[in-house]
Amino acid sequence: MANRWKPLVVLGTAQFLMVLDASVMNVSISQLVEDFDTEVTAIQAVITLYTLVMAAFMLTGGKIGDMFGRRRVFVIGLAVYAVGSGLTAVAPTVGVLALGWSIIEGLGAALVLPALAALVAGSYSGRDRAVAYGVIGGLAGAGIAVGPLLGGWVTTYLTWRLVFAGEVVLVITILLLMRWVPAQPRPTDPPRLDLLGVVLSASGLALMVLAVLQSGTWGWVQPRNPPFTVLGFAPTLFVVALGAVLTYAFCVHERRREGRGRTPLVSLDLFGNRTLRSGLITLFNQNTVLLGLFFVIPLYLQIVQGLNAFETGLRLLPVSVTMLGASMSGTLLLRYASPRTIARAGLLVLLAATLWLITAIGPDLHGASFAGAMALLGVGMGMLASQLGNTVQSSVQTEERSEAGGLQYTAQNLGSSLGTALIGAILIGALATSVTSQIESDPRVSGAVAQQTAVQVEAGLSFVPADQVASALAARPDVPPEEAAAVVENYEDAQIDGLKAAVLACSCITAGAVLFTGHLPATRPATRPGAGKAAGPSRRTGD
Repeated sequence: MANRWKPLVVLGTAQFLMVLDASVMNVSISQLVEDFDTEVTAIQAVITLYTLVMAAFMLTGGKIGDMFGRRRVFVIGLAVYAVGSGLTAVAPTVGVLALGWSIIEGLGAALVLPALAALVAGSYSGRDRAVAYGVIGGLAGAGIAVGPLLGGWVTTYLTWRLVFAGEVVLVITILLLMRWVPAQPRPTDPPRLDLLGVVLSASGLALMVLAVLQSGTWGWVQPRNPPFTVLGFAPTLFVVALGAVLTYAFCVHERRREGRGRTPLVSLDLFGNRTLRSGLITLFNQNTVLLGLFFVIPLYLQIVQGLNAFETGLRLLPVSVTMLGASMSGTLLLRYASPRTIARAGLLVLLAATLWLITAIGPDLHGASFAGAMALLGVGMGMLASQLGNTVQSSVQTEERSEAGGLQYTAQNLGSSLGTALIGAILIGALATSVTSQIESDPRVSGAVAQQTAVQVEAGLSFVPADQVASALAARPDVPPEEAAAVVENYEDAQIDGLKAAVLACSCITAGAVLFTGHLPATRPATRPGAGKAAGPSRRTGD
């Protein structure tokens, strides 16, 4: 019995590792800004780039697993990830941080995660597979649980760099235990890598996320402070359109390649699988909300409330604990309800949590209300995590698992990168709009100071502590102290307005996500015909 679950120990530890450092980064934002003498937007870009690299190359990672064997690629990906972690641990600048964490670790994860999803599906079947994916989801929750506390404590009392050094040790341990993971069938007719498909898909996704990330600085229509304009307009929508065109070209290329009998990067026929499609969209929406909130909430706790990284981790503990518990309860929930019902209930719980969170965000931290909203948030996220991985993998044939794994983690990480970029952009946009309107309507502020503030906001605004704004105004002799105090007060109010607008956007995404759950499995696994077998017609044979 114990031997049966040994592969899950190795694969679950790898899943835990993939989640750990992202949550560490989120609670260490303020310290990273200080250590690298940079701005919040720069760290936001580094966090977004990490998930974007994974999203852009996840399909490629899945296909490489088909070419060379999933177990082998899993090992290679872990080695690449360890190199990135080591470089991150000693990074002297933001550029090196982005290279080690965002790019090298991101590429390693793009190799590991599709292989991990396929290895779990290949090692277990039937109810055991549902249990295995529930555990994988739970360990992802554990990473979110341990990350803020561990990262917060290490960042506050030692240095965040130790977390990444520890990851290198953890990778070595996983590699030493790889003998526990059974060998998978070698590919009898390994496909060739579609290089043009890689370029088109990666560049299309990257451009769209980049435009959203920069929208707060560039502006959506009227230019703010962009590097260039297009016909007098901000470049944001044009860059989004270019990314969409490249993504469409990728789809056309894949259709033509498959029509000629050549192996595509991903078969678009998979999107005809309605269960798979519904699972992927729900995963995308879940991660958009999760990473958007996990970017915004630490800013509220650290920038507005002035908490350190460890105190931030403590405030995030309720969401971490309840997410872990709900994720691990996935198979128990399946005794009473179908995956569709559980996912919909999870989204409704998540919606209630985000609305509650809006009421809990204020100039003063309401501890009990905030903790309750966080705990409810974890329950909703955990209910979703307990079902979606198994739903995606169980909806396809054995030979399609690497592609399905690539699509699964592409959806998750594209949602993560867009969540950080989009919700961050909404936060900055709402902050800029609110602070401008409040200062202009405040009779305590002269027209000259209001105009100077508007010009400064138009040139680009960062989410910084109010004390920093006060210090900057105190250094200007042309701004009277009473007017400076009024500007700071308006900025503090605008921070709360921006945070609430960002969380409200998460609420809207959550509500809309319910509409895309219609094709999730409507019956419990034990009662579905052929439970434990892959659904849908096979497109090819061999693994």
